[in-house]
Amino acid sequence: MIIIMERDATAVNVQAVTELLKEHGFQVIVHEGDVHTVIDALGDKTTLSPGRIEALDGVKQIKFIREPFRLASRDRKSEDTVIEFENGVKIGGANRPVAMVGPCSVEEDYEGLLQVALAAKELGCQFLRGGAFKPRTSPYDFDGLGEKGLQLLARAKEDTGLLVVTELMDSTDLDLVYKYADVIQIGARNMQNFKLLKAVGHCDKPVILKRGPASTIREFLLAAEHIMYNGNEKVILCERGIKGFDSSFTRNVLDISAIPVIKKYSHLPVIVDPSHGTGQRYLIEPMAKAGLVAGADGVMVEVHHNPAKALSDGKQSLSISQFKEVFTKLNALIDTLHLEKSSTISFVE
Repeated sequence: MIIIMERDATAVNVQAVTELLKEHGFQVIVHEGDVHTVIDALGDKTTLSPGRIEALDGVKQIKFIREPFRLASRDRKSEDTVIEFENGVKIGGANRPVAMVGPCSVEEDYEGLLQVALAAKELGCQFLRGGAFKPRTSPYDFDGLGEKGLQLLARAKEDTGLLVVTELMDSTDLDLVYKYADVIQIGARNMQNFKLLKAVGHCDKPVILKRGPASTIREFLLAAEHIMYNGNEKVILCERGIKGFDSSFTRNVLDISAIPVIKKYSHLPVIVDPSHGTGQRYLIEPMAKAGLVAGADGVMVEVHHNPAKALSDGKQSLSISQFKEVFTKLNALIDTLHLEKSSTISFVE
């Protein structure tokens, strides 16, 4: 890192900074300029909080040469991370993009859930997604069936062979969710719930981390860093839309550009969620296509057997017939992209 001192910083100020850096194992080079003194610090910046340096008198600015997300960065690992499941499904790298589909919330009607799961299986999808614990803006909205919802997902897995993706909202429920889920999802509202990130960092299940509605890409990658720092490197990032200034037509702004940006700076797989990203079912197909063309390693789409009666997010859910129509087209696109991906698409300079 580079520390730029204030114009009026004294020799004592510079010495205090250099001594602190050396105490933490940094090699220090001091450049005395006509206006500012600049200090080059070479070493492991995880050993010293930038705040401790900034608190010293005379420090004007700290600049980092490398991104702060060390574990998630391509500086550390140039090749793509590939996450593999026991049944042979793989996410990331040159592998075929995956599909995660299902209702926003698991409801009492198991036959409806099974209809969705069977349709997903028929169209070649690998994952059934559904919420048993649901974060809701209003306390009066349906917030999930809890363990019963997890049991219904497990039953659908037995009947179809699909892997289960479900959300964890509280670290106290980790053992319960771990028992039923193949992939644990951390939702957008919890992207910076650091206690929760630490908890899933200590387990060995793959984790889908959704981007927060007001987070930068750097904050998103640093949230993933928390999981990886605590031991779990099986992280899948999910772009699911950020808040814009115009909500007249869409729920969020689906940031398609985030996919190639993340691919450039991180080795972690990235999927796209056009259901939450737009809040409109008619936009799912074009935005899923856009995400795949941009390099996404998969799509997550909400599908309900009867969206008009869904207990949550019916407006952004495809019916089964709509799902079959959309995914027939998406599969054709995926076939084309998969053939070209390893030889024509590169995000690393």
